[in-house]
Amino acid sequence: MTLVLRFAAGSHKGLIREGNEDSGYAGPRLLAVADGMGGAAAGEVASSEVLGSIVRLDEDVPGADLLTLLGDAVQGANDRLRQMVEEDPQLEGMGCTLTAMLWTGQRMGLVHVGDSRAYLLRDGSLVQITQDHTWVQRLVDEGRITPEEAETHPQRSLLMRALDGRGQVEPDLSIREVRAGDRYLICSDGLSGPVSHQTLQDTLGSFYSPEQTVQELIQLALRGGGPDNITCIVADVIDVGVTDTLSGQFNDVPVVVGAVAETPPSSAATDRSIRDTPAGRAAGLGRSPQGAFGPAEGYDGYGAAPAGFGPAEGYGAGEPPVYGTEEFDDEERPKRKGKALKLSMVALVTLGLLGGAGFFGYQWTQDQYYVGVDGDHVAVYQGLNQSLAGLSLSSVHTSYKDVELKYLPQDQRTHVTNTISASSFGDADDKAKKLGEQAAFCHKVADIRAGAANQAPGTPTTGQPGATPAAAVAHVGFVTASTPSPSATVRGPAAAPSATSTPTPTPTPSAAAPSQSAAAPATGPQSDLPGLSDEERQRADSCPKP
Repeated sequence: MTLVLRFAAGSHKGLIREGNEDSGYAGPRLLAVADGMGGAAAGEVASSEVLGSIVRLDEDVPGADLLTLLGDAVQGANDRLRQMVEEDPQLEGMGCTLTAMLWTGQRMGLVHVGDSRAYLLRDGSLVQITQDHTWVQRLVDEGRITPEEAETHPQRSLLMRALDGRGQVEPDLSIREVRAGDRYLICSDGLSGPVSHQTLQDTLGSFYSPEQTVQELIQLALRGGGPDNITCIVADVIDVGVTDTLSGQFNDVPVVVGAVAETPPSSAATDRSIRDTPAGRAAGLGRSPQGAFGPAEGYDGYGAAPAGFGPAEGYGAGEPPVYGTEEFDDEERPKRKGKALKLSMVALVTLGLLGGAGFFGYQWTQDQYYVGVDGDHVAVYQGLNQSLAGLSLSSVHTSYKDVELKYLPQDQRTHVTNTISASSFGDADDKAKKLGEQAAFCHKVADIRAGAANQAPGTPTTGQPGATPAAAVAHVGFVTASTPSPSATVRGPAAAPSATSTPTPTPTPSAAAPSQSAAAPATGPQSDLPGLSDEERQRADSCPKP
């Protein structure tokens, strides 16, 4: 059994973005998508350079240690970005995601950084085989939001990992065993964002050729609004016979799309050691007119050949403009691009600084906490009690449903409504628990008052005829047994009478224990709160009154 890859790639700038910062590469051994960081300086340069750094992996047969090869290549690409920023500080802030697969003929090595995705369609079922390195994915992993809520979360594009030339990159690395009939999809979030998982599954399972599938996927993203650059690669694992003379020929044809086709990476283009390899040829494809699918001029002969391995037939330089294809004269292109770069350099630098400041600023906000209101109870919030462009900069971290606002004293209720700042989550948690203690006390006071208020006039008190044990212990949870003193009138039962109590004559108005209807005026603070100390009664003054 001989397994080969049949692949196609496509890219479109979308309906909102002015340019395409995505880059895609599909070769006989390597499939990769890099998404330039939106809003950062020179995202298209970052994605182009990263792919230019890793295409050297597209050799005839990769080494046995796929994970080492992929890890070293990604670190080398990150080092390349750092070098570029050191040489040109105006590029500070650029970065990109990377999702790539390296094929040995029997296994796939997978490397992943950021929120571009890889999927596997096997036996009609589509599975996402990468995990997004985003803030909302972390919230999902922690159980704080659902996957459905993550799809519409305002911070769903906030990356936690990216290739940006800073420090050591930490990619996800894995090995996958392949089967004949497997279909792989690698795409930027410009496709996975507007197109649902179910629609991706239906589309990947409905079209026969990778070329048709790529075309339909891009159309779906455009119909979904095209809010971002769209780049995708579809690759089928096919079992070919040993007598198939065409499979090897088509497997040698690489495809580049997006920014890497428009702006060839300087690192790969100047490396003479790889110019004669498939990777080297791919590095030079961007110098010629190119459509959204398949290679540039010079590879049309392969595209028209039968069997359909490699790039699609008819997706050369003459592809309709719906996929962002433009043709330029070889002399006119550099002049136009150079002028555009000069005019936009200041804007790019400004956007880069703002993007970098925004990213790290948001990271700082996530270390801030405060106590506030969540509905009718108290909660600890993570972030700042502010909004930016209509987006809240905070979310509920911990909700204290047992700390109800209605039981808090008015001044504390006002403080919570206006939010109480905290130096850390521990500090915020302590403040919420103290509010909880106060709420619990006022809840107890409210229950005592309710019990006293509900006692009907004329109800016998402890020691009067007709007092029963059941009546005497009606509020045992809140009142301790005691003997009423002349200075305070107990409005509720104080203690259960003993079984041998002797009924006393009905008291006269001058008796020491008058009935409810003839009770003497209260003489102490909160005399309707039996069982509480004087200090607790004074504290109860601040509790909400019924």
